Amino acid sequence: MAKRRSPAGGGRRMLSGDEARLWHGVVSDVRPLSKSSAAAPEPEPEVFEDIEFPQFPSGEPAPEDGREAASARPARAPVRRRSEWPQLSVGAAAGVDRRTAVRLKRGQLPIEGRIDLHGHTRDEAHRALTAFLAASQDAARRCVLVITGKGLRADGSSGVIRAEVPRWFNQSPNRGRVIAFSHAAPRDGGRGAYYVLLKKKRMRA
Repeated sequence: MAKRRSPAGGGRRMLSGDEARLWHGVVSDVRPLSKSSAAAPEPEPEVFEDIEFPQFPSGEPAPEDGREAASARPARAPVRRRSEWPQLSVGAAAGVDRRTAVRLKRGQLPIEGRIDLHGHTRDEAHRALTAFLAASQDAARRCVLVITGKGLRADGSSGVIRAEVPRWFNQSPNRGRVIAFSHAAPRDGGRGAYYVLLKKKRMRA
């Protein structure tokens, strides 16, 4: 069968009758897509510009509000100030274990230092006691003896130094050094002297 050529004589070849019939059979079932069935184009992603986000240190979650951030922080143990230390009294040993307290009252702890405040004025006795307690703590002494004398007056009242010493134990800086104190046993002066238990001095790093 002769091939049909383009009437214009160009390089494009015309389909033969058999080829035309074959092509018609291929495209006969093809239908154009409707607008509704056409695939919708994918939406472009949104672009956020000029938005500032809060910055948080690495490793820490961003708190939702200030209250949650505050509650997330660990609570700190309250620091006891010198003015909040409990008042010491004769024979009371709240900060000492029972065995040590009993031994202190009975005079069974080794006496590692002593001071006699006889013959001092009130101010001299106060300064001497403060210096003695400081030196004793620095020397790592635990139990010392403070002798005041009974100081009984003609009217039966106690002497000034004997009456003031318990108050001086509770004043700064002595209160920071004294754990407990008690009247001495008769052999060490009885009510004219005190056993004093000192705190261990903290070593600075």
